[in-house]
Amino acid sequence: MSENTTRTRPRRDVGRYVNDALRDRYFAACDALYAMGAPARSETDVETSFGTTHVYRYGPADPAAESRTPVVLIHGAGACSAQWYPNTPGLSAERPVYALDTPGDPGRSVQREPMWQPERAAQWLDEALDALGLDSVHLVGSSYGGWLVLNQAHRRPGRLASVTLLDPGGLEKVGLRFFTWIFVSLFATFAPRALRPRLAAWLEQPVLVVPELRAMVRASVRAFRIRRPAPLPLTESELRTIRTPLYLVLGKRSLLVHPKRQLERVPRLIAGARAEIVADTGHGPAIDHPDLLDAKMLGFMDGVDSLDPPAGT
Repeated sequence: MSENTTRTRPRRDVGRYVNDALRDRYFAACDALYAMGAPARSETDVETSFGTTHVYRYGPADPAAESRTPVVLIHGAGACSAQWYPNTPGLSAERPVYALDTPGDPGRSVQREPMWQPERAAQWLDEALDALGLDSVHLVGSSYGGWLVLNQAHRRPGRLASVTLLDPGGLEKVGLRFFTWIFVSLFATFAPRALRPRLAAWLEQPVLVVPELRAMVRASVRAFRIRRPAPLPLTESELRTIRTPLYLVLGKRSLLVHPKRQLERVPRLIAGARAEIVADTGHGPAIDHPDLLDAKMLGFMDGVDSLDPPAGT
C-alpha cells in the first residue's frame, strides 16, 4: 500500500491541477474566452520530451495566405492560450496562427518533466515546433512567454523568422513592484462590481473589467499549482548573440520592466532590434490595444518576410 501511494504521489517539480473538478471549472472559464476570439480551425496534442503540448490552430480566410510564414503565440505565466482571444481574429486574418499551451502552466498541456531551465525550455519549444512540422515561424511571446521567446532566439534560433516580445520577462530581474501588482490585482478581482473600473484604471489591469477574463484568472489561481522559479534575465553577453529580427513592445506603465531603460538598451545590444513604448497600457498591451498591436506585429512580420534571407542561413 505504501509503495503504491509513493508511486502515485504528484511530482513536486512539475505543474499540476489541484483536482479534476477545479480543472474542469477552469477549462469552462477558458472556453468562454476562446469563444470571444477567432474560432480555432483545429486543436491537436504533440508529444515532447517534457510532456504533451496542446495547440490551437487558427487559419486565414484567404486560402492564398495559408502559405505565409505562420505566427506562433506563447502566453504568459499562470494563463493559457485563451489569453490571445483579442488577437487571434486580426492575426489569423492574415496568416496561419498556432497558439501553444505551455506545459507547467494552467492549460490543456500535460507536463511530465521540469523545463524551467533555459536549455530545457528551448528544447521543449523546438520539439513542439518540429512535431507541428513548422520549419520557419514568427514567434510571439507575452510576459513569461516573452522570456521563452527571447531564450529561444538565444539558444535555438534555427526555426525563427522573427521574434516579437510583448512586455517580456528575460530583460530584468522580476522585482517586488511586479509581484505586489500581481497580488493587489488578484485581491481587486473580489471588489464590488461598481469599483472594478476605477481599480482597473489605477492598476492598468484589464482583468477587472472583462468578466470572462476575471473568471479565468480566479479559476486558475484555485485550480493550478505552478512549480518553477522565476526565470533569470538573459545577460548582456547572451542578448548580444541574438541575430533573429526582433521587435520589442513595452507598456508605458509596465511594472515588469523599466520601459525607457529597455527602449535604449535592447537595440544597443541586439543588432537591428526594433523597440517601442505603447501609451495607455501597462503589462498587457496586446489585451488593452489588440487592433493596434495586431497591426504593428503584422507590419513587422511583413517587413521581415520581404527581406532576402541573411547570408549564411
